[in-house]
Amino acid sequence: MMKRSIIIAAAAVASCHGFGFGFAGVQPRPRPWVRVSHKHKHKHYAASLGASTSTPSAHQLEVEEEDYTAQTQTQRTALSMTLEELSETLGGLGRSRIAWDCIREGVDPYYLFSPDDSIDTLSSKHQQFWNEYKDKEALKKQVLKASRQTQPLGSSALNILSSLHSHCGNSIENGLATLVHISPSSDGTTKLLLRLVDGWEVETVLIPFWANAKDKEDAEQKGKGKGRTTVCISSQVGCRQGCTFCATGKMGKLRSLTTDEILVQMFFAQKMVRLSANASNEQLFSVDGIDAITAATAMTRRVAVSPLPPITNVVFMGMGEPADNADSVRGAINILTRNELFHLSASRVTVSTVAPTPEAFHEFVDSRCALAWSVHAVRDELRKLLVPTTKYTMVQLRQGLIETLKKRSLRTTMIEVALIDGVNDSIREADELADFVSEITKVPGSNIICNIIPYNDIGGGGTASSFRKPSMERVWEFQKRLQELGVYAKVRGTRGDDESAACGQLATSRSRKQKMEEFEAYADE
Repeated sequence: MMKRSIIIAAAAVASCHGFGFGFAGVQPRPRPWVRVSHKHKHKHYAASLGASTSTPSAHQLEVEEEDYTAQTQTQRTALSMTLEELSETLGGLGRSRIAWDCIREGVDPYYLFSPDDSIDTLSSKHQQFWNEYKDKEALKKQVLKASRQTQPLGSSALNILSSLHSHCGNSIENGLATLVHISPSSDGTTKLLLRLVDGWEVETVLIPFWANAKDKEDAEQKGKGKGRTTVCISSQVGCRQGCTFCATGKMGKLRSLTTDEILVQMFFAQKMVRLSANASNEQLFSVDGIDAITAATAMTRRVAVSPLPPITNVVFMGMGEPADNADSVRGAINILTRNELFHLSASRVTVSTVAPTPEAFHEFVDSRCALAWSVHAVRDELRKLLVPTTKYTMVQLRQGLIETLKKRSLRTTMIEVALIDGVNDSIREADELADFVSEITKVPGSNIICNIIPYNDIGGGGTASSFRKPSMERVWEFQKRLQELGVYAKVRGTRGDDESAACGQLATSRSRKQKMEEFEAYADE
């Protein structure tokens, strides 16, 4: 079975900026959920959980996936270690700083400092972005502080790193996760598909914004160097909330991500930004491989990724419900907001929750982040239509937010509304929303921003089959009414919808049924 590899073609790169959510476009066809190099891993994995190697039921698979997440959460990588923790592990603060200089720029320190002869023996699964590791001295100048460019990491530190990452193929890149697909949108939004160790896939979206420019082309005319990128991060594979307007909700919850699996999305996002900005023309990426299920259809896809501006913001608005995986998300926030690590300020990290319970907000009461609440409708019966899993009234959920805000130092809160034509876009809904929000604004120091998001089509049947995007006139009327009633409201432009990377469109192609079939196929071998 041939493996996909992502290679940087000899080409140059230019600069741009943007912001958006979701994923679509060409999805790689599913392949067996265990990595090729661990062909029979499913048997050891099932046995380690006390399970039979026979085909599991859907319920058994869900339980085992959560057990797997719980087990691997204790198997940390350098990604989730603070500078002090990694220093203790590697035997020195200098080594720790070198490793984090690499990680911060999306470079695996193990690959960068390993001897050339050992790197050359790696199989094709490790050839992703391989060209940059061929000129190690040039790469060191790119990612390391000047004072550390001549310092070796040392064989003992490399052995420790390899051992630390032994549960994921001895490395972060192509071990903890493998980048198997890149989908750039015409507006610069770039969606990444990452395959995890156990074969599940998650999507991460890079959304560039251009300063003082109305679009990508306008920004290119005005010159590069102005702008920022927001990274939309996933916290779970799928989601159990079942929001009728969201593609991820159709997947159901497959499993939660570990802190490391959340942070590896930032690792690859930083890699994409760095590589895209290293030259003057668009960077070309090629994805070569053979369909892993049929082993028949040869495919080569070359995509051009425009230069992306520096990452300044992270939003937990990708796949999954953060409050349903609070421990992992809190751990990721801790690393993202440390000055010596990814050094994002608290106001630049936003956690969005649909609020399954009033206590959901309290999960992040001490986290260095802003909160966002996916409200969509404040009338209970209407919200039940849009979020069918909700078990609490909106008043009960609002009180949970209010009590949490009173205990937080950062009280900026975004209220998010996916506006659907003829469903929740009337003046009546705007009036109800303004009245509902007024109670939250009574919290001293609170800062409420209402994000209006025109609905993005997710296709398929069910309730969403009748959903349509409202006219922009309707959207602006809704915004105007909120502002007249004293609510600061802004319309978030659709980004990445041509590659299904817009808000609500994120969903991978792999289903639980597919994974069960793959499990059965391997068990029969």
